[in-house]
Amino acid sequence: MISQRLCTMLNTSISFMQVRCIKTTTVLPLIQKWRKERGLPMNPQSHNELVNRPDYSFKDGRITPYGVRQKKRMEHQRELRDQIISLSGEIDFAVERHAKLQAEEENRKKRIIDAKLKPKGSKLLKSK
Repeated sequence: MISQRLCTMLNTSISFMQVRCIKTTTVLPLIQKWRKERGLPMNPQSHNELVNRPDYSFKDGRITPYGVRQKKRMEHQRELRDQIISLSGEIDFAVERHAKLQAEEENRKKRIIDAKLKPKGSKLLKSK
């Protein structure tokens, strides 16, 4: 897309020169397919030892402070964790509420049927 814009700009601005445009395609779909087949993450820069470990360490064993992006990643993971917990709680509530509503509906139907079907005559006298 950018190369096409550049070509049109060059063609319109320089009318007396011959401009050749080379179109290239990316190999990204091939790389993604290769990574997916091998069970690797799509972005190699997102999960590896160089990303997850600190840039340096102290010889005396002190804790290394987190990097800026590492802090952002951790905060993002915490936000996702909190969101997952709240949404799973909502799902649990919805499942329990649905079960409760189903039970109430069954009880209502049972009460209606019991009210309609009453014993008559001698059976009524025996049940009392």
